[in-house]
Amino acid sequence: MFTSPFRRAGKLPDGPAAPAAALHGRDLVLRYGGEPVVHGVSVTLEPGRATALVGPNGSGKSTLLRALSRLHQVDGGRVALGGPDGAAERDAALLSPRAFAREVTLFSQSRPAPQGLTVAEVVAFGRHPYRRGFAGPTPEDGAAVDRAMGVTGVRDMADRQVGELSGGEMQRVWLAACLAQDTGVVLLDEPTNHLDLRYQFETLDLVRDLVERHGLAVGIVLHDLDQASRVADTLVLMHAGRIHAAGAPADVLTAENIGLVYDIRVDVALDPRTGRLRIDPLGRHLI
Repeated sequence: MFTSPFRRAGKLPDGPAAPAAALHGRDLVLRYGGEPVVHGVSVTLEPGRATALVGPNGSGKSTLLRALSRLHQVDGGRVALGGPDGAAERDAALLSPRAFAREVTLFSQSRPAPQGLTVAEVVAFGRHPYRRGFAGPTPEDGAAVDRAMGVTGVRDMADRQVGELSGGEMQRVWLAACLAQDTGVVLLDEPTNHLDLRYQFETLDLVRDLVERHGLAVGIVLHDLDQASRVADTLVLMHAGRIHAAGAPADVLTAENIGLVYDIRVDVALDPRTGRLRIDPLGRHLI
C-alpha cells in the first residue's frame, strides 16, 4: 500500500465526483508538423492510482498527456475510457466535448490570466460541463467551487481580481478550476511549476488525496524525478517518443535507466532513514 510522504493535516473534503474510470491510450502515434513525436505508445491510467510520466525535454510526455485529454490529434491508435466496475470501453473520440469533460479534466502548463474576473469566477469555469443554456449556477456548482478553493488554498482570495495575483497564485486558481470539474480522471501537466516549496508539496499531497480518498485515476507529468518517485504508484519513463521503462518507481528509476535516458551519471540508493529513493547526479563538480 502506498504511503504518501506528502501527508498533512488538511484533507480533501468528501464531495461528489464522477465515477472513476480507467483512461487508456492504445498504440498512440502523435505528430507535430507532420513529424512523429510519439511512436505507438500504450498507457493506462487506472482508478485509485497515480501514474507519473517523466523523461527529458522532447521525450513526448506532455504531448502524450494532451492526446489523452483530446487536445492533441491522434494519428494512430485511439484513446478510450473504461467504464466503472469493468464496464465496456468507450472510444473517447465518439463522446461529445461536454460528456468527455465530465469525466476527464486537464491542468495544463500555461493558461491565460483573464482580466476583470475574481478568483471565484475563474474557479467556476470548471463547472462549464454541467451548465444548461443560460441557467445560473446550482447549489452543487457552488459547493464544488468552494471545495476546490479550499483544498488549493485560494478560498481567502475568492473576491480578489485575478489580475492582482502572482504566477504561483494563479497556478493554484487554475488547479482549483480543474478540481471543480469533479471528474473521475485528472490529468496534470507539470502542476508544481512556478510554485514555492510549500505549495509544491501541498499540490503533490493533494494528488495522493485524489487517489487514496477518492479513487480517481491521475496522470501527472513531472520533471523532478524525486517528486515523481514519491507521488506515483506507476512511473512511465519516456525517451524519444517511446516508453523506455514502466512500473514501480524503484524498478524504473535505476542508475542504468536514468543514465541512458538523460545521458548523465547518477547514483540511486534507498535512503535508510525514510525508505525513499535518493537520486544523486554525479557531475564533475558534484562527485
